[in-house]
Parts: sequence; C-alpha cells; structure tokens
Amino acid sequence: MKEVTLKQIAENLGISITTVSKALKNYSDVSKKTKALVKEEAKKLHYKPNVFAVNLRTKESKTVGLIVPEIVHHFFSSVINGIVEEAERKGYLVIILQSNESYKLERKQVDLLISKRVDGIMISLANDTVDTSHLLEAMEHDIPLVMFDKISKLVKCSKIIINDRQAAYNATKHLIDSGCKNIAHFRGALLPQNSIDRFLGYKKALEDHGLKYDSSLVYMCERVDYEDGRRAAEQLIKDAKKVDGIFAITDMAAVGAMTVFKEHGIKVPEDISVMGFSNWFLSQAITPALSTINQPGYEMGRGTFKLLRKEMKAKKAGIPFEPQTKVLETFVVKRESTK
Repeated sequence: MKEVTLKQIAENLGISITTVSKALKNYSDVSKKTKALVKEEAKKLHYKPNVFAVNLRTKESKTVGLIVPEIVHHFFSSVINGIVEEAERKGYLVIILQSNESYKLERKQVDLLISKRVDGIMISLANDTVDTSHLLEAMEHDIPLVMFDKISKLVKCSKIIINDRQAAYNATKHLIDSGCKNIAHFRGALLPQNSIDRFLGYKKALEDHGLKYDSSLVYMCERVDYEDGRRAAEQLIKDAKKVDGIFAITDMAAVGAMTVFKEHGIKVPEDISVMGFSNWFLSQAITPALSTINQPGYEMGRGTFKLLRKEMKAKKAGIPFEPQTKVLETFVVKRESTK
C-alpha cells in the first residue's frame, strides 16, 4: 500500500498542507470544523505520521532501551512493568533486551541500542560484567544512562538501588533475633555489587552480634536460582555442618533449599530457619511461607524511567545534568520459615 501523505489529504480537502498539519496537531488557530474534516479524511485514508521525519525534526526517537539479565524473573518482571507503564504515560516505546547474565551479549545489546539512536538506556548489569567501556561509549554518544539493581560504581551515571548491605544485615539480624547461632549464607557470584553488599551485610550482622564468621558456611550460587539453592542445600547436608539458619541471596535459592530439606526430613523452621530476599509471589505460595526482604521492583522500575526522563529532558533543553542516585526502602517480611 502506498504511503498516505499530508499533501494527499490536503488535495482531497482543497486546503493547504500547513492547515492539515496544524489540524492533526490540534492547533488553536484551526477551526473545529476543519479539524474534524481533516481527522475524518486521515482516518479514511489510514494515514500514519512519518516517524522518521518527526524524529529528525524533534531530534527524539521516543524510544528507550532496557537491558535486564532475565525477563522471566519475578523481580525483573516487576521492574519491567514499572518502566513500561511509566514510559507509555510519557509516549515512549521501550525496547526490552535480555543479557542472560552474559557480558558479551550485554555489550552487543548496548551497541545495538546506540545504533538505533535510542533516547536513553536503562540497564541492570550481567553478573560477569567488569569492563564498563560499552556503557561509557553510550554516554560518549550523548545517550543518557540509568543503572538499577546491579550497578557499577565506576560509571558516573544516575542509579536507582536499594541498600543491599543494610537489607542483608536486617535479614541476618532477624535470624539471630529468632535464636539462630550458626547461620549459613547462600551468596551470589563474586562480581555483582549487590551480591558483594549482601554478603558484607550478612558478615557484619554476625560480627555485631558476637557470632563468629565462618567462611565454610558461605555457599556460592552463581545464578541465584532454584537449582542453585538445591545444590547448595545438598552440599550443606553433605558437609554435615551444624547450621540452624540460612540467609539466601534470593527467594528462589531459598525455596530450592527448602525443597531439599523437606526431601531429607529436615523441618523448617523447627530444625533450620530459612530467610530469603526479594519477596517474590512464590514466597507466600509455598509451605511454610518464606520470611524475606521486601524489594520494591515495580517502584524501582517507575523510578528508573523517571530518572532517565529527567536527564533526557535536561539534555533536550541544553541544561547540564548531574547524575543522581536514589535509594529505595526495604523491610523484613516475617513469615513461617523463621522462628
């Protein structure tokens, strides 16, 4: 089908192209009758504005990029919902990409978004991302960048996070307050900042409450998922460690551990208390329900786009913008998996 132009609408109605353009944009100096005629004709001809022409004129694509480690993940799904809803309210299309926790793929995706000339980029880093030159390159192309959840302190851009160290401290303290003396930690990979901070929060809580830190009670969960939780729990049982509490880096790792304990006749919380992190929907659906830290994914998503929008507006207006860091509140959710 041949593209319908403003000129064609103007010729059909016997008016100028300028009048047609103004009518479609609801200019006040065009009569209601003319607006109605133009809009009716545009609808009849299935007219669609030329997006590329608009972008060239406004120097905006009205498109932003979003890169997350996983899409099928309760926390990131909540973040995506918050971002998309806020972006749609402001007339932006969100290109959503999944890095699958791969630095190489993440780098390709950033390059793709740069080539697409998106107005801004939002990203939660892959676990193995150390080199941040691809992000600096985006910023060198004058593309606003906002990091959320998994961030790099080396990149000077806006960020929206939680205080992972304090949240992990509170989670571990909850186990201590409930009577646990020997607490294991199912931690994440070595690189992500949130994994580091949650480990440090766990360790500090032990030290502050007179409990000795034992590195043999820290189990690595690279992907922090259900299977990782199962593997760590199986290893814990095999090691025959005297443990009465577990702080897991995510709810899914905690749930994986709980299923293994059930299979081995280990009762939760009578024999061992389990504490998760994130407050995913599944944490309430299992038996016993999982005690956890509430991590506001939807609010983080909305806040991420708002920070990006603020910088994009400043850029368009030619106003210098100083990167901002916003820290969202978390809290302990007490359920039946802890005493």
